Amino acid sequence: MSDVYRNPLACQDDLDGFRLEGEGAVSFPQGRMRLESLRPPSDGQAANVVLWCPEELPADVRIEWDFWPLREPGLCIMFFHARGRGGEDLFDPALAPRTGPYEQYHHGDINAYHVSYFRRMWPSERSLHTCNLRKSHGFHLVAQGADPLPAVLDATGPYAMRLDVLSGAVTFSVNGIVSFRWLDDGGTGGPALSGGKLGFRQMSPMIGEYANLRVVPH
Repeated sequence: MSDVYRNPLACQDDLDGFRLEGEGAVSFPQGRMRLESLRPPSDGQAANVVLWCPEELPADVRIEWDFWPLREPGLCIMFFHARGRGGEDLFDPALAPRTGPYEQYHHGDINAYHVSYFRRMWPSERSLHTCNLRKSHGFHLVAQGADPLPAVLDATGPYAMRLDVLSGAVTFSVNGIVSFRWLDDGGTGGPALSGGKLGFRQMSPMIGEYANLRVVPH
């Protein structure tokens, strides 16, 4: 990859090569990417969506993006270092189709890290805000930290989201406030993950907006 991947996520042309899994809609009413499901939350996991960026990640990487929460309840996740369990490209047609249900992503054909950073779906999540880091294949909860993001009622944005992966150490921060740091020593879920792709996931009826995606090798 180039030294820096930048994408303003400001218009449809910026999504060239992106792949949407699940029944969702992407629009740009404020000049930034708005993501939402086309299905009601009563459809459960079938209502959730994932939007994958085609850029291949280096092993050591900084991922940054701007985030605005617009509607809750719901949940937002960033997948990263996602690829097939056998090392395949995430878009390899030999992998099982993915259509949004979470199980396809944590117990399917892929490995990935996933940080859930706006957890507002259930009353327990809204009463105590945390960010969770999981590692898959499997559903290994490997790190947890405080979530400084306000509820939609008080949110203004943009909120500066940042993920750093360096020699297996994963750090996540919001507006410069570190939520968690975790070192993947290979003791949980196999060797540390590298390469692969990143993706934005939302749990219906969440609506969020995103801009200024930046990927920098460490």
